[in-house]
Amino acid sequence: MTDQEENMDVSDSYDSPSPAKKNGQTSLLDSGEDFEVLDEEDIDDDPPPLEDAGGGKEKPADESEKENTDTDPPAPVDEWLDVLGNDQLKKKVLEAGEGRDSRPQKGQNVKVHLKTCLKDGTLVKEQSDLSFTLGDGDVIQALDLTVQLMELGEKALIHADAKYAYGDRGSLEPEVPPSAELSLEVELKEATDAPDLEMLPPAEKIALASHKRERGNVHYQRADYAFAVNSYSIALQIAESSSKVDISPEEENELMDVKVKCLNNMAASQLKLDHHDAALKSCVSALAHQPENIKALFRMGKVLALQGEYSEATKTLRKALKLEPSNKTIHAELSKLVKKNSEQRGAEQALYKKMLGNPTTSGTQKHRAKSSWSLSWKWLFGATAVAIGGVALSVVIAARN
Repeated sequence: MTDQEENMDVSDSYDSPSPAKKNGQTSLLDSGEDFEVLDEEDIDDDPPPLEDAGGGKEKPADESEKENTDTDPPAPVDEWLDVLGNDQLKKKVLEAGEGRDSRPQKGQNVKVHLKTCLKDGTLVKEQSDLSFTLGDGDVIQALDLTVQLMELGEKALIHADAKYAYGDRGSLEPEVPPSAELSLEVELKEATDAPDLEMLPPAEKIALASHKRERGNVHYQRADYAFAVNSYSIALQIAESSSKVDISPEEENELMDVKVKCLNNMAASQLKLDHHDAALKSCVSALAHQPENIKALFRMGKVLALQGEYSEATKTLRKALKLEPSNKTIHAELSKLVKKNSEQRGAEQALYKKMLGNPTTSGTQKHRAKSSWSLSWKWLFGATAVAIGGVALSVVIAARN
């Protein structure tokens, strides 16, 4: 590692400079502490279940009874659907699709034609064949949530608040200013089942797991740590899945490398969320595969320190430093930890003295008491001897007389 890998959060997971570097901002390679965890209300780990709240006037009861209940009516056209009920994500059908039965399911792979514009109509980007897995967080929430309500062949217009698009930070690719509302024109072209991971060729499995991990890195960059954990978890499931096809030792090593990177980055995200037990578990799993992985050791040391396990934390960081003696980040963390541990021990010693009293003073008092008692006995013995001597002398004198 170099000095630039200061916080060691996701530096092992980038193959090219991050957008933040291009924009002149401090990158994650320099410090992962620049980011502020989003408010809980801004991170929708598991969006509420969506319901079809399509509009239209209520039909008379007698007309409804005449309808064939086996077929659903076509989706209303030119009427806005408030997807989440907060007026911040709305969908309008421009061209009806093939019916409700053709709607894609969560976990399926979909292909869409997407035209992204700002609220004022400025074109941001147009993609004719954008593919992603529905519900995996591969794309912005506005698209992930609304495509689940689209029919195959349907064209729809989506208005999204920044909260469900690129948020307060905006984006460099595509170029979207901070806090920008978006207008999306979407056509659902295809929906297919996800591939069977057991039958997936190793090269494709590695590529898929890496893609999910990279998506997690994007979420981490944007301080969407809960979404990052979700993406890393999906990547891990892919990397750890069993295989019914032949895999070479080199491909096994590549999959293991992806797995350890995911565990390391997951631990970094869990640290940001203050999920210390989960972060420790991720570090332990990474070290089980690569016992001398410096980044896993570094993060494990940080977690143990946060949990108050200063002795174990120091031991772990010393091991990391031994593997890479020139790493200034580990030096700084270890120095900080030793100082904190020393202060804690000093405070504990002061507390013990206060609880048990001052042993030095007590010992001195006992010595003085013992000395005083010894002097008393010596004086008494001397006085007695003088008295006895006096009596004996009197007896002798009386006898002579």
